[in-house]
Amino acid sequence: MLIVPEALIASLVTPEDAFRAVEACFAAMARGEARNFPVVREALGEGRQYGFKSGLDRAAGVVGVKAGGYFPGNAAKALINHQSSVFLFDPDTGRPVAMVGGNLLTALRTAAAAAIAIDRLARSEAEVLGIVGAGHQAGFQLRAAARVRRFRRVIAWNLHPEMLPKLGAVAAEIGLPFEAVPLDRMREAEVIVTITSSPAASLLAAHVAPGTHLSCMGTDTQGKQEVEPALVAAASVFTDEVAQSVTIGEAQHAVGAGLLQAGAIRPLGDVLTGADPGRRRAGEVTLYDGTGVALQDLAVASVAVARARERGLGIEVGV
Repeated sequence: MLIVPEALIASLVTPEDAFRAVEACFAAMARGEARNFPVVREALGEGRQYGFKSGLDRAAGVVGVKAGGYFPGNAAKALINHQSSVFLFDPDTGRPVAMVGGNLLTALRTAAAAAIAIDRLARSEAEVLGIVGAGHQAGFQLRAAARVRRFRRVIAWNLHPEMLPKLGAVAAEIGLPFEAVPLDRMREAEVIVTITSSPAASLLAAHVAPGTHLSCMGTDTQGKQEVEPALVAAASVFTDEVAQSVTIGEAQHAVGAGLLQAGAIRPLGDVLTGADPGRRRAGEVTLYDGTGVALQDLAVASVAVARARERGLGIEVGV
């Protein structure tokens, strides 16, 4: 078994690698070649969450699990709040193949999924990017979104506004004007990424203009919520995994309130394979409910393992 420590990941997997791996993952899921297993997620108290996401990709020949969660007290310990590891196994024998640091990989695959949704669903002429949230993941989201659209400026809101200058620094790095705004000015955005860990909706239907695309990336647990159910219900909703969208994703609240039927939620993979047309009209609000699926973690971890083997990196151990 090869151990690929977290410290090596940045040298092994690029944002472009993650984009390609996650794109292939969406397509494999749509073709029925890969499937996610039910998520196990438990509350540990004081906002901490721990769980397992697992799946099988027959096309890639990999089965595995990501173990980890969200630990909001980590910032005071100079650690990021999300902590995880990915374990890959041989699908024929069950023998462990690799253990891979999952923190950066999670950030890269989350940003890649949001960017793929923007690429496939946002209007081509979109020029203003809005971001709701300014935590560790927000910078990854900004960089990934800027790779798929030529934005002219970025506007952002965060519950704790003192965190916004750090996101503004990322915008400056890639040459985009940045402005902190109140939520009602999100109507200026043509693409909005929400990336918070909120238990209550921040973004309302009144904050979103017709024709906007939203990539909602923060809700991955029962009880979390970034946007109001009325906004979800009024949008054309796409997701990574419908079963997760209605139980732990952003759509859980609209479905639970009877405002949205699970059958109306469309897999983003179907857009990639051509089975679904995606956006149908300019004034349509499209919403991608990014719940985060195991197969995406396995896909980017597999890239890391392949690169590590090519370069003679990592720690080989007997099992």
